[in-house]
Amino acid sequence: MSVLLPELVRYCEDLLSVSLFRDYCPNGLQVEGRQQVNKIVSGVTASQSLLDAAVAMQADLILVHHGYFWKGENERVVGIKKQRLSTLLCNDISLLAFHLPLDAHAELGNNAQLAKKMHWNVVSGLDGELGQAIGMVGELTQAQNADQFSADMARVLNRPVQHIQGINRPIKKIAWCTGAAQGYIEKALERGVDAYISGEISEQTVHVAREAGIDYFAAGHHATERYGVQALGEHLKQHFGVEHCYVEIDNPV
Repeated sequence: MSVLLPELVRYCEDLLSVSLFRDYCPNGLQVEGRQQVNKIVSGVTASQSLLDAAVAMQADLILVHHGYFWKGENERVVGIKKQRLSTLLCNDISLLAFHLPLDAHAELGNNAQLAKKMHWNVVSGLDGELGQAIGMVGELTQAQNADQFSADMARVLNRPVQHIQGINRPIKKIAWCTGAAQGYIEKALERGVDAYISGEISEQTVHVAREAGIDYFAAGHHATERYGVQALGEHLKQHFGVEHCYVEIDNPV
């Protein structure tokens, strides 16, 4: 089966409530390809490796979390940007990207999908209502010590997890925000959680965690944001009857 590109794009924009978000990049269709979509290839970032894999798989559309045209980037179409856009345009492949809307979605989003993988119980949004909040607050079914908690994440995400120790106490109430969300630790502190989890960590975040006494876990930007785009791709597969395949491009960050 197949779907027309404009119909698929409109459906995704409505599903993810794109109009509610002020973002650092355009959400939705970033590069237009052929109008008939039979096969979707998804990945975290629209790197050249992902584009090449999609070409080899004869994809009609590439679905990503990290696309192009970020605020503040060099606007010239030269070098890496020229090569990436050439690959898409020469092969008539569309690029569909959703950043903050895919972080926030209450079911398909990165934060919701990470909670599902980790069996965390979602209680509320970190900075607003579920479906609009970028992060989440939740609870563990059973309290764990920091070593157990870290080991569980490392096992599920298949990568080391960096832990900054706070007060030596059981972890029960948690907050999390995937990707480069280390700055949200202040919001986590306001919610009185035992631990905060994000993808990346910054130098100053270490001191905030130590001085506030909160356990902090940096589980990887790429690793924490693998699941939203997969969930959206599978949803589109079921809804439109198209093919979908996720391609994992290794990224240690």
